[in-house]
Amino acid sequence: MTEKVRSKIDIRVPESAPAGDAWAQFRGVERIAMELTQSYKYSLGKYSRFFMELENGRFLATRCHGCGKVYAPPRPLCPNCLAVTDWVELSGEGVVKTYSVLRFSPGSNDDVRALETPYVLAYVLLDGADTLFPHLLKAAPDQAHSGLRVRVAYSDEPVHHPIHLMYFVPVADSERQQP
Repeated sequence: MTEKVRSKIDIRVPESAPAGDAWAQFRGVERIAMELTQSYKYSLGKYSRFFMELENGRFLATRCHGCGKVYAPPRPLCPNCLAVTDWVELSGEGVVKTYSVLRFSPGSNDDVRALETPYVLAYVLLDGADTLFPHLLKAAPDQAHSGLRVRVAYSDEPVHHPIHLMYFVPVADSERQQP
């Protein structure tokens, strides 16, 4: 007999069912592999400038002219005083506040599927910012630690989503900006 279902993984049928099992006829299980793909167009809206500047190797945040807070990731509206924010450029350097080592990739797009596990997701407080920026830290998991100085680096390779144009890397002692 030829296999007519290409996605079939296996069929599991119990050898016997207990007497009186009302579900006996439904105990055989066929498992198949399925992939759900969804394609849609999405506008990056008010955040577009952030992503466009990543293509130019610039890291932008937003500053509230009312309370002075600096948001990275950028926010078009200050959540504290509801004022419209202004764009500001940050140096891209900061410090890891916390991190997680991911040993499984969700595979949400081609960029994420290409990541070798384990990889590090770091929450970075960028110099001049008031909020944490969560993103990929390209460093060995045993190199990551709270307090690690990092900087934004930019990808030269094409990416699926513009957020993957940037990532964090540790700052070598020789690279640290002098006061």
